Amino acid sequence: MKTTAGKNQESAHSSHDMLYLDNAATSHPKPSQTLRFFNHFIRSVGGNPGRGGHPASVEAARIIFEARERLTSFVNGIDSERMIFTRNGTESLNLAILGLIRESDHVITTSMEHNSVMRPITFLQNEKKVTVSAAQCSARDGTLDPMRIKALLRNNTRAVIINHGSNVSGTVQNLKEIKSVIRDALLIVDACQTIGSIPIDIERDQIDVLCFSCHKSLYALQGVGAIYIRKGVDPRPLQFGGTGSNSESLEHPAFLPDRYESGTPNTPGIASLLGGLTLIEKIGMERIMKKERSLIHLLVTGLRNIDGIVVYGHYEKGPAVPVVSFNVTGKLPSEVSYGLSRRGICVRAGLHCAPQAHKTIGTFPHGSVRVSPGYFTNRRDIITFLEAVENIVRQ
Repeated sequence: MKTTAGKNQESAHSSHDMLYLDNAATSHPKPSQTLRFFNHFIRSVGGNPGRGGHPASVEAARIIFEARERLTSFVNGIDSERMIFTRNGTESLNLAILGLIRESDHVITTSMEHNSVMRPITFLQNEKKVTVSAAQCSARDGTLDPMRIKALLRNNTRAVIINHGSNVSGTVQNLKEIKSVIRDALLIVDACQTIGSIPIDIERDQIDVLCFSCHKSLYALQGVGAIYIRKGVDPRPLQFGGTGSNSESLEHPAFLPDRYESGTPNTPGIASLLGGLTLIEKIGMERIMKKERSLIHLLVTGLRNIDGIVVYGHYEKGPAVPVVSFNVTGKLPSEVSYGLSRRGICVRAGLHCAPQAHKTIGTFPHGSVRVSPGYFTNRRDIITFLEAVENIVRQ
């Protein structure tokens, strides 16, 4: 069997026979550029960056430096030393939340957040007497009225934490408008679903902390995330250890990026990120967005034309990430997902680690079926998917 998503795409590689429509979990297939950069590191470099003066270590350090520079430029950051590599988006958000929120602070978030935000702030509620307010988003599509954030501000509001693009409804929040109402509170952004699908501009939107994973629309291998921390924002490190710098001292380095990067990094994964960025630069964000929006339009229109289907989220106004949630009347999401899986179609059913978002749009506790095409999905894939859904509905 072969992957249908990605057929005829010169830069996509896969060895599995399936129709993969779960790119919100991780992108698949990966482009050839990702594999080429990864293979180059594994076969020809292999050193541990910053842990020696020999060529393998020096070249590994150069690869990380290049990735840091290009990733910073990609989000219009100013200082690449403030781009910190992590294992994933969750680790980035934990560093931002646990490192910046102090005892008895007040935090504002929204009703569309992922557990990678809700669980650390719940921990702080229980352990550090932090108070949390959640701005209610629209039940229809998950959009946020920034005035709801403004109404929740207090004198001790330390941060506003926003899910930029929902992994449930695809809804994208307007960061610039939100920043304009939160005064001096820090703006912490979860961009796991948007980076690589929608342009992100740290300076334009005045983002204080940007957290994201790199294995979704940046096409890196799994195990790489990043956080960009604006100058003047100084979270406490969450881990300490060897950095390859200041080894004579028992004190952890205070300078960036070493302050937040301890232990051997995932250099093969970071090398693969260079491949993903190379692909995006070659194609261009405009072309990526145009194709993904075309697929979403075809998908949503097709689903809405099938009797018994309820589609959540809005796709007619404003930007949206390529994520669509739906349910079939009279069937559990897990039943529909199983039916699709039996036909070789990969989607994700359930709560998507975002129970609050499902409560907001009225799909808790069973959740929904989520379908998330990617750049390597083609229109024939969407039509095949729609035919499969229609068949399941009629059963």
